[in-house]
Amino acid sequence: MGNRPYGIDIPTVERICGDVKAAADLGAQICLVVGGGNIFRGMAGAAQGMDRAQGDYMGMLATVMNALAIHNALDHLKTPTRVLSAIPMPTVCEPFVRARAIRHLEKGRVVVFAAGTGNPFFTTDTAAALRAAEMACDVLAKGTQVDGVYSADPKQDANAERFDRLSYSEVLSRDLRVMDGPAIALARDNDIPIIVFSIWDEGNLPKVLKGNARCTTIASDPAS
Repeated sequence: MGNRPYGIDIPTVERICGDVKAAADLGAQICLVVGGGNIFRGMAGAAQGMDRAQGDYMGMLATVMNALAIHNALDHLKTPTRVLSAIPMPTVCEPFVRARAIRHLEKGRVVVFAAGTGNPFFTTDTAAALRAAEMACDVLAKGTQVDGVYSADPKQDANAERFDRLSYSEVLSRDLRVMDGPAIALARDNDIPIIVFSIWDEGNLPKVLKGNARCTTIASDPAS
């Protein structure tokens, strides 16, 4: 949503997709998992009295809208893309089938995963870790509003400590909340490093792939 309070900001989508194209042009196989908080959050609906499961389904549908916006922007950049949804809706996108997703990657297409896991009570973070494991990804890159993991919200605490590297256990034990616990545990159990970087800085995703972005890496303890 860029700097807007709600909805889809097309210039922001186009900028992010420019980074995705640049990353794909480096030869990387790219899978994207998108959220829907710019349109609707299930937990926010539940806080106002809505049934949590229904709210989560609404949030999943919001991610499909975002995924289609990303598909459209990447198409304009001449980058082959496919949207696969965990909730079948064949009129607008393909249903998620792991073998089909892998085949798209092999053909050089960017794959956008929509509708989370397809189940309520699971966050987009968990969906990202799940898809990363299913697709045998080398790394899970999480684009955020800040340039890594901090001990506290750096926007509210000027003394917040920034970390260059953390282990999965440190993230969980310190309750750093960069991703929810199930997502961190899933990445840990499948030994998938997590790189947390700022999605606001143009060109950062290609820098992540080249290893020269300002970011935080979450991985196994060197001693383990």
